[in-house]
Amino acid sequence: MAQGFKMGCAALALGCAVAAPAHAQTPPASGSTQGTGVAALSEKLSPTDQQFIQAAGESGATEIAASKLALAKSGDAQVKQFAQRMIADHTKLARNLNAISTRYGITSEPSPDSSVIGSLQNLQGADFNKAYIEAVVDGHRKAVALFTKESESGNNAQLKSAATKALPIIQHHYEMAQQLAKGKS
Repeated sequence: MAQGFKMGCAALALGCAVAAPAHAQTPPASGSTQGTGVAALSEKLSPTDQQFIQAAGESGATEIAASKLALAKSGDAQVKQFAQRMIADHTKLARNLNAISTRYGITSEPSPDSSVIGSLQNLQGADFNKAYIEAVVDGHRKAVALFTKESESGNNAQLKSAATKALPIIQHHYEMAQQLAKGKS
């Protein structure tokens, strides 16, 4: 259970609920007259940038959903406070990156990782707190790596800038999650 949750949180900590490329407009076939507008814009994102959007989108949606569960299922004031902060910050980050994604024709909202959310839904109390905390620590560690990579080697200037601006927030979340884990161990 914890491994599946950790894998989902790898992306969830990215803090960017933007749509996955699977929801993007597909480029028109050669010779088509539909080569303008949204489809033409989505063609400009490199596979690396599309992967970043996909990972960020799912992770942000999963982070928010998992943190909402933490508000409902945890009785621990520190866990709830952390979850509230994650919801607020990740919602704001999602709006910022979603604005960029929309410019490239990616308009569908991503879904949270159902295996992560499902695994949390079955837990209560201390078991829930432990799984949630472990997952957000691991997820934020991976998110720092993902956002660092995009900020250093992404191809789209707007996404690189957004990743660079989000990185300090995600790093702070990682530090907060580590402190929470230390306090609960």
